[in-house]
Amino acid sequence: MDASLREQLQRAVGEVDGPPSNRFEARRRARGALEAAEALLRSEGYYQPVLDDVVEGEEDPVAIVDVTPGPRFALTDPVVNWIEPPPAPALQQTVLGAVALKAGAPGRAVDVIAAEGRIVAGLTRRGHADARAEPRRVVVDHAALTVEPTYNINAGPLVRLDGVRLETLGPTNPNWVAGLAPWSAGEVYDPEDVAELERRLLDTGVYDGVGVALAPADQTLPDGNRPIVVTLTDRPPRILEAGATFSTAEGSGVDLIWTWHNRFGRADTLVWQARAADVDSRLGVDLRLPHWRRPGRTLRLSAAALNEDTDAYRRTAVALAADLQQRLGKTSWFSYGVGLDAGRYDENRFDPVTQAPINFERDLFILTGRGSAYLDYSNDPLDPTTGWRLTASAQPTAVTGEDTTVFLRAETQVTAYLPVQDNAKTVLAGRVRLGSILGGEELTVPSDRLFYSGGGGSVRGYQYQGVAPRLPDNTPRGGLSLFEVSAEVRRDVFRNFQGVVFVDAGSVGFDQAPDLSNMRYGAGFGVRYKLPFGPIRADIAFPLDKRDGDADFQIYVSIGQAF
Repeated sequence: MDASLREQLQRAVGEVDGPPSNRFEARRRARGALEAAEALLRSEGYYQPVLDDVVEGEEDPVAIVDVTPGPRFALTDPVVNWIEPPPAPALQQTVLGAVALKAGAPGRAVDVIAAEGRIVAGLTRRGHADARAEPRRVVVDHAALTVEPTYNINAGPLVRLDGVRLETLGPTNPNWVAGLAPWSAGEVYDPEDVAELERRLLDTGVYDGVGVALAPADQTLPDGNRPIVVTLTDRPPRILEAGATFSTAEGSGVDLIWTWHNRFGRADTLVWQARAADVDSRLGVDLRLPHWRRPGRTLRLSAAALNEDTDAYRRTAVALAADLQQRLGKTSWFSYGVGLDAGRYDENRFDPVTQAPINFERDLFILTGRGSAYLDYSNDPLDPTTGWRLTASAQPTAVTGEDTTVFLRAETQVTAYLPVQDNAKTVLAGRVRLGSILGGEELTVPSDRLFYSGGGGSVRGYQYQGVAPRLPDNTPRGGLSLFEVSAEVRRDVFRNFQGVVFVDAGSVGFDQAPDLSNMRYGAGFGVRYKLPFGPIRADIAFPLDKRDGDADFQIYVSIGQAF
């Protein structure tokens, strides 16, 4: 007996807890083990096994099962009987080629059953939506040592599709749903097309339930086509959310978000947001139109009134943006668009010529091309434990008003996650971020387009924008380049709690290439409390290159992992 078969028999027989209490119990165990062994052998093509069960011993009885597998039966060429009407001859040959049973192969029951499933699946994929298998006949020839499978297949008629029939209590426009269908009326049924329509509807995120199925055969239309029935259950149309953030670096903030789903009947999402915070306050609206003009493409329109009050600058502006986002797979996308900002800037800057700080106010109009890409091969959006992510953006920008300049702002970030124990109890996480401004000068580039570093999600342990070199009045100096790197060890402690230790580092440079000579480092630890929607994060971090004006530590509280 080969080792593989012996291992399968041992698994089939199983293990028992403790020795039998008497010979009757030992006999019962032996009989159960014998039946399990016989069933396994037959399923593996051994139809002439010799099995014997023996109980030895009086005071300490032991059950013994003796197994001789015998010869392994071989398959013959399978036979397929088509119940009238049969499918087209070419389709018959195609489906038979997918049976994948070869004469002479071991006569395993699982292979015989799986082949029948492949026949039906092959017919279904090629338009015979009602295909089914009738009872099969399998002859085991003990003289010839063969297994002869015969399949009886009812292919059913070839199904051609009509349009979409929508069943919903919500406001979704039936014509919009019909436009998402990846088939035209009269095309042959393909289950992948039906599944694709379901995916497209689920991708919108505005439905609690989506069902897409072929109408029953008794609902076939007079022209012979059959409709696809789409059943939609809408999410609550209006949702009001509130949130808060706090850190010693960036201060506190309160958010109020009002979301209206399916306002225009095409799975759209309209979001109004009001934020009051120490650093950035805003009142804005965002409209998201999925599958705009083509599947997988989303049109996003946004408008906002902003007020930013940072150590480096103060900005009051109105911002408009329009972007087209094209999905790549389930979790990745690229986008392109345009943004227009008009605002007043009050800036504390550094003049590299005079080597002196200056302060000026200016009104600027900024036109920005917006190109970005996001690749997500991690396993969770808020609490990843394996995989990686990449974000990249390029923003050609033209500035006019009291100053005129043209530049390109480019930025990329890579994060990776590696589980080092079973069930991802310990996860190593890393992050690298690079940025550069090409073609612009430090004084002419608007302050909000320069690079800064420091704070939550950046280099923890320093205040917001606190990593960059400072002006004499302690104002952070924005730069033309950026480099950041982070490493975390995340360890599940007990129940929903997770402990974290981390090290962050970063630098801001004043040339196009990142400057690593003025790196700043921070380290700390934190705790995560995991909830169904993601972890709540609390970190305390300490600057390892503390300067005059730096706090001894910083505290961060937010939702989701740091990266």
